[in-house]
Amino acid sequence: MSADAARMAHRVLIFLLFITMGTPASAGAWLREKGSSFTAISLAVFKEEDDIYKYKSSLYAEWGLRPKLTIGLDAEEHQDLYGHALVFARVPVADFGQAGRLAAEFGVGAHHRQYSAWAMYKATLSYGKGIQTGLGAGWINVDTALEYRTHEALIFKLDFTTGLSSGRRLDPLLQIETSYVSDRPWYWSVRPSLMYRPKTGNLSWIVGAERNSTRDDIGFKFALWRSY
Repeated sequence: MSADAARMAHRVLIFLLFITMGTPASAGAWLREKGSSFTAISLAVFKEEDDIYKYKSSLYAEWGLRPKLTIGLDAEEHQDLYGHALVFARVPVADFGQAGRLAAEFGVGAHHRQYSAWAMYKATLSYGKGIQTGLGAGWINVDTALEYRTHEALIFKLDFTTGLSSGRRLDPLLQIETSYVSDRPWYWSVRPSLMYRPKTGNLSWIVGAERNSTRDDIGFKFALWRSY
């Protein structure tokens, strides 16, 4: 990809990340009903020395194209330095009833470091299950993925998400992400959050913290989720 094309793609991604206020965590093993959609936009901010702030922004969107086919976009940007944009398709694999369900997801896109960009491919197998707790209904989701970035090694990923959907205006959410590249240390990120649901509308506000293996400080995270 030429420098001009990479620069233009980079600007388009930044534009999308900051104007799209559409909006839960990745749906994982669940598919969208035909014609329904969901978007999530989030921003994590970390304070560096000398009052310098670093940010990480992300955009996630999905749409039920058919009863057994969900398509979507997953994009992330780190302080204008590196990021990715991936389009994907999710299909059901198995439904175990109360024991949970499996879904497979296949994605293709590009990632960049400043103005240089390369292709990337991703395959994910997700397990999801509804749960009942003393605090109300909720869910758990586990994603295992292989991600190939054409100028780098194969990346192995294992992510875990759990939260409550009790119907209260305030519910907890926990997201854990891990990844591994051969000959490098494991990367991990932990994000405990609270979800706030207003009385009206289909918009949810998420406020939380983030701690990961590359930083000693704790970041602040804010997100908006919206279903249509």
